[in-house]
Amino acid sequence: MTRVRHGLSIGIERVDNNFFLSLKAVGKLTHADYQVINPMIDAALEGIKGPKIKVFFDGSEFEGWELRAAWDDLKLGLKHGAEFDKIAIFGTEKWQKKLAKIGSWFISGEIRYFDDANEALGWILQ
Repeated sequence: MTRVRHGLSIGIERVDNNFFLSLKAVGKLTHADYQVINPMIDAALEGIKGPKIKVFFDGSEFEGWELRAAWDDLKLGLKHGAEFDKIAIFGTEKWQKKLAKIGSWFISGEIRYFDDANEALGWILQ
């Protein structure tokens, strides 16, 4: 039997209205993955006026999305796009660099791609 490993690991840290969101995507994300992550993000931001979110996204084991999951990701970006301050995408694939550019169309903050995790974390924590 073949096992397919996929999903999101998430960490959320809050200091006043500032949030640090750490995500690690593994494999190909599914709609079911977003049914778990979206309520967590919504609950963390509930009742906060003007939150500023900094995100470190580890895509080093990320293989993409199923079609419905890609739609879920777009809806998440549209819903919270104005709340994102900085998003650092750490990855190993050229298409992930393009993903960062496309993502910048949907959020108000900065998105940058890095092929070095330490550089990505350094930038996000500035």
